[in-house]
Amino acid sequence: MAQLKHLTPSVETVVSRMRALDDTLPARDGIAVFNRVYLAVTGEVERRLYAGAFADARAATALDVRFAERYLAAVDAAADDRRPPACWRPLFQLRRHPGVRPLQFALAGINAHIGHDLALAVVDTCRALRCEPADLEDEFDRVGDLLVALEERIREDLMPGPDLLQIADPLTHLLGSWSLERARDATWSAARALWALRRFEDLAEEFTDRLDAAVGFAGRMLLTPLPD
Repeated sequence: MAQLKHLTPSVETVVSRMRALDDTLPARDGIAVFNRVYLAVTGEVERRLYAGAFADARAATALDVRFAERYLAAVDAAADDRRPPACWRPLFQLRRHPGVRPLQFALAGINAHIGHDLALAVVDTCRALRCEPADLEDEFDRVGDLLVALEERIREDLMPGPDLLQIADPLTHLLGSWSLERARDATWSAARALWALRRFEDLAEEFTDRLDAAVGFAGRMLLTPLPD
């Protein structure tokens, strides 16, 4: 437990940053919508770390912090008028669009963070801990299971209109084309591929750029403005 106590301030730091964002952004802002979702996830990870739910608390903490830092770096880039990664650009560009609904903002953020950031965070963590991706698979799966459960709740909370009308809502059809579970599986494959390519810098950079662009394209589709 002493080891966990030594590491958790880093988790607390990223949680504090997300809380500060939550306090400063308008509630309807697309980044604010995703930030609230991600704050809930990170807070739950922190709670489970303290409860001993992760077999390797050190690895889980390292992965969680490096994962969060990728999102916060995108926020900082946009705030400083720098270009965030391609996967995040649609959300930053459309964050105030009146035709984009809160559920779209939430899932577009999850798409960027899971589809791109998580794969890079796995590689970052492996480098920091001098381990292989296989050594992080249990922690990856536990965080992924938490996100899948949360996604189901997000869809229920943010899906507009009575249940009987949802089948006719264009949002239902748009979001039915994206799955967090499929995205998570693809991310694990991408992380393993990036780790295998780590000694081939040009190939690794090309792979990362293409992953970034592909995830950004999916995010742009998720943020298609819809009629009321």
